[in-house]
This record gives sequence, C-alpha cells and structure tokens, in this order.
Amino acid sequence: MMTEGIPLEYFLIVSTLMFFIGIFGFLTRKNLITMLMSIELILNSVNINFVAFNSYLFPHQMQGQFFSLIIIAVAAAEAAVAIAIIINIYRNFRSIETDKVDEMKY
Repeated sequence: MMTEGIPLEYFLIVSTLMFFIGIFGFLTRKNLITMLMSIELILNSVNINFVAFNSYLFPHQMQGQFFSLIIIAVAAAEAAVAIAIIINIYRNFRSIETDKVDEMKY
C-alpha cells in the first residue's frame, strides 16, 4: 500500500485546502479560464478524498480509483466544452471577463 506511513488526516487537510482554494478562486475571479481552473481544483480535491478513503478503508479494493477515473473523464469533457464556449465568447466580445459576458443574453 502506498499510504502506509501517511495518516489519513494529512490527505484530508490537503484535500480541504484544495477544495476551499477552488471555491475561493471560483467566487472571486472574473476571468473564465481561472474559474475553470478553480473547478478543476475542486474536482481534484474530491479525487484525493476518494483515493485516500478507499486505501484506508478497503485497501485491497479499487472502487475509489475507479470513481476518480470517472471524475477525471467527466472533468476532461467539461474542460473541452468550457474551453470551446470560452473561445466562442472571446471571438464575439474580445474578452473573457465575466463582467462583459452578460451582454450575451441580449
């Protein structure tokens, strides 16, 4: 097992820090790319939790790793769609700031 010497609390601390940094970045940034990166931080903190709890609770099973792979696949698809939308917004408005994107609804 890879995490024999590392206590579960360390993984939870790192995951919690990543989660709240992602939430803070999403709520405070106005650039769409940095908001997308914040969402990725949040999803990766969830992956750390899945893998850490799986390795400590069920060390010979791999459900946590499988859930993490599914989350990574969904995050990659989400990032591809989001980047396509951001490129389209940039072509129309020459900016990717969220303050200027609200003109799109008219």
